[in-house]
Amino acid sequence: MAHVVTQACCGDASCVFACPVNAIHPTPDEADFGLAEMLYIDPVSCVDCGACVGACPVGAIVPGTRVETAQLPFVAINALFHEAGRDHPVQAPVPPVVRKDDSRGTLRVAIVGPGPAALYAADELLKRPGVQVNVIDRLPTPHGLVRAGVAPDHQSTKSIDGLFRHIEDQPGFSYVLNVEVGRDIAHEELIEHHHAVIYATGASQDRVLGIAGEDLPGSGTATALVAWYNGHPDHADHVVNLGTERAVIVGNGNVALDVARILATDPSRLESTDIADHALEALRSSTIREIVLLGRRGAAQAAFTLPELVGLLSRDDIDIVVEGTDLDAPSGDAMTDRKLQALRAATTRPRRAGNRRIVFRFATSPIELMGPGQVTGVRVRHNELVTT
Repeated sequence: MAHVVTQACCGDASCVFACPVNAIHPTPDEADFGLAEMLYIDPVSCVDCGACVGACPVGAIVPGTRVETAQLPFVAINALFHEAGRDHPVQAPVPPVVRKDDSRGTLRVAIVGPGPAALYAADELLKRPGVQVNVIDRLPTPHGLVRAGVAPDHQSTKSIDGLFRHIEDQPGFSYVLNVEVGRDIAHEELIEHHHAVIYATGASQDRVLGIAGEDLPGSGTATALVAWYNGHPDHADHVVNLGTERAVIVGNGNVALDVARILATDPSRLESTDIADHALEALRSSTIREIVLLGRRGAAQAAFTLPELVGLLSRDDIDIVVEGTDLDAPSGDAMTDRKLQALRAATTRPRRAGNRRIVFRFATSPIELMGPGQVTGVRVRHNELVTT
């Protein structure tokens, strides 16, 4: 039986290069690789050799004979990707390799930011001889969002730091931590001492809603909340009010699902994770029983990925409620149709006494955060979806 890629897939693509029969797609050479929610093993092509298992840095690939009950939907999802058919546009010409002039000595490159993008860039550079890479960050610990952005109940995803340690051990790699560009060192100084500078810091500012009441106490950002429960030093003193019965999250991407899932999880399930102690203590005293996810578009346009939805629906300790009437219309895309199928199945899930619940509400936008002195409610409007 073929091997199966499961929820924890990080899209690293190490498995692609390990596969001797080209059974894992999309590959980095294919146009849809950058937009793929995960990678998929073709059950017809797979020869069940297991080479991909050792290559996967997060343990996301399992033999088909060892798929756990919660992972069973991924057997069909892997097959569906290959059955649905895909466009294969002509690939761009491969650029010629420009060889470094060894007579100029060591090529020094500074990378600002210590997260996955930075380390993958460093790895690519260090494949060439005569390269020195200095990874710079203002924090004393590396790995960026792997450390401060991945949900604490996704420990398998965080295990990719094993791959990062392999990159860090290469000759020519070094860290310069506790140094902030623009405060401790200027960009011009980096240029003076390096042949090139790569910025891999990501987006550091949150988007604003632009609605009345957004600045009231009780309104915050997912970025701050995620950093708070992951122990980011910038948010160690952040005060989070968990003393209400309902929390509303604007947006329904994977980060929104992470936040909703953590708020709905019994804290005892998080004790064995690396969640920050202050966050775990706050969650123990939380009175939140319902988390509502507001999505401005319909279910077919939801931002969360199918793997994250499947993972959430496998939790029997959380009730899932799906509001909306647009779950039956075919989308024209096989993976989106599978997502809608999963949401339809969620509408018939039995409710369990004592469970917290997560509510998906589609085609809804907030227009005002209400409250005298702090947020006590959200005024919303229903959106009509128009096809153009």
